[in-house]
Amino acid sequence: MSKQQTAITPTREQDFPEWYQQVIKAADLAENSETRGCMVIKPWGYGIWELIQQQLDRRFKETGHQNAYFPLLIPLSYLEKEAEHAEGFATECAVVTHHRLEVQKDPETGKTKMIPTGELAEPYVIRPTSETIIGAAFSRWVQSYRDLPLLINQWANVMRWEMRPRLFLRTAEFLWQEGHTAHETKEEAIEETRMIHGLYEEFLRDHLAIPSVPGEKSENERFPGADMTLTVEAMVQDCKAIQAGTSHYLGQNFSKAQNISFTGREGDVEFAHTTSWGVSTRLIGTLIMAHSDDDGLVLPPRVATQQVVIIPITPKDDTKNAVLEACDALAKTLRSTRTYHGDPIRAHVDTRDVKGGKKWDWVKKGAPIRIEIGPRDIESRKVCMQRRDQPANEKCFMDKEDFLQNVSETLQEIHENLLTRATEFRNENIIACNDADEFDAHWEGKNPGWLLTPWAGTSMEEETLSKHHKIAIRCLPIEKSGLPPELLEKVGDKCFLSGKASNGIAIWGRSY
Repeated sequence: MSKQQTAITPTREQDFPEWYQQVIKAADLAENSETRGCMVIKPWGYGIWELIQQQLDRRFKETGHQNAYFPLLIPLSYLEKEAEHAEGFATECAVVTHHRLEVQKDPETGKTKMIPTGELAEPYVIRPTSETIIGAAFSRWVQSYRDLPLLINQWANVMRWEMRPRLFLRTAEFLWQEGHTAHETKEEAIEETRMIHGLYEEFLRDHLAIPSVPGEKSENERFPGADMTLTVEAMVQDCKAIQAGTSHYLGQNFSKAQNISFTGREGDVEFAHTTSWGVSTRLIGTLIMAHSDDDGLVLPPRVATQQVVIIPITPKDDTKNAVLEACDALAKTLRSTRTYHGDPIRAHVDTRDVKGGKKWDWVKKGAPIRIEIGPRDIESRKVCMQRRDQPANEKCFMDKEDFLQNVSETLQEIHENLLTRATEFRNENIIACNDADEFDAHWEGKNPGWLLTPWAGTSMEEETLSKHHKIAIRCLPIEKSGLPPELLEKVGDKCFLSGKASNGIAIWGRSY
């Protein structure tokens, strides 16, 4: 492959949406299924999700949460109890209305048809989110303040009938975790909401090498039925935003609808304060769009299905066995004696009997480190190392012992490089704006990036701007947002739209 060529066509610059699809295909992550809007997650892609799941689950349990499982089918009457919440998902709901199929033959064609029969007395909604069904369980489990807090998480699939699906980012069925908690007081519930919000920000940064802007959603963008929604917003390489995770304080809205009540410390009947929070397989789409390049997927080491891929170079049959043995020995040493963030290093030897192309397969799959070992390397006790955060043809020849000694540090260096790149890109593409004309003009450009503005507008003014420019307030950044101080200093103290005294700042952007 010449320097002018790339493994992925089109490139990001030529056609970003199609580039994204081609990265997924080249890395063998997922494919569209026969079921409209749904995807098949293939082993390399599912391996990434498993690692996200394992690492997040560990964090949840360290903070006192327990896993449970709740029904996929939710009675329609449960959603009707919480009108505002149900309305927010109504157009995306898939509904089960029958419980039986009958086989019928067409007398003219002889073809067999399956006809739904046995209409249900009450329809069921396939889980779009579980506040109502979990609330019903909580109402049975909570009798006294002594039963609180309830700290529950569920790993599950959900269905939201997407009209314009896109692999990992928006599919009719996707995988996620959804936390649901009940608390005695408002203060405890808000503390939980903020704690999980911070956990998500740390996870994106420390595991996925993605910098996010933590903040609160505006009233227009708030989760249906919530009193407060906190979000972590990530910028990807076409400068659009992705809502990477949310944490909601639900107040007593759901507890009153679901009768999650308890006897308080003074003997009075009180309603619990509840929260919900979640991330999904959308994180994989975010990761792809944040880090990948025109040669394919780029994986942060902590969520790479294989962190070190060893490629045997066997030009002659008489040296093949020795090379394979050396590769296997290196992989075993890595797995048994080297760790990265407390876990054994994941090493794989590519023993496929194929002519060429192995290197580019692993480039496209995003393996953080590639090692090549041939007959001469065995004699010299060296390895050829290539890193996915560097150009695909860049090589480093080093002593095998030096590689083993420094492999954990090398993986961390790759993570830090990816995080630095993504942070610098994000910061370069956020502009402070204090003027309405400049605000309007900004959205006419290609990949316009985000605007940071002083804001004191109404919900109706926000809606008008959002519809006109096809944008939204991504978040109202919290005080410790990680945004550069020099950028924040450029934001004025009067609303860019009305000229009124600002009551905060807002990030505006286009999103997936």
